[in-house]
Amino acid sequence: MRRLTGYTMFWIAVGMVLELFIESVFISMLLILFFLLLGYNLFI
Repeated sequence: MRRLTGYTMFWIAVGMVLELFIESVFISMLLILFFLLLGYNLFI
């Protein structure tokens, strides 16, 4: 469980760093929605 938590936290941090370079809020929100849906579907 610790490895899964660490893996998840690592990719959240990567996403936050990438978010710093995306200037458009609309594109950022679309990417967030897309990856939330993708992650949910892969988790099930």
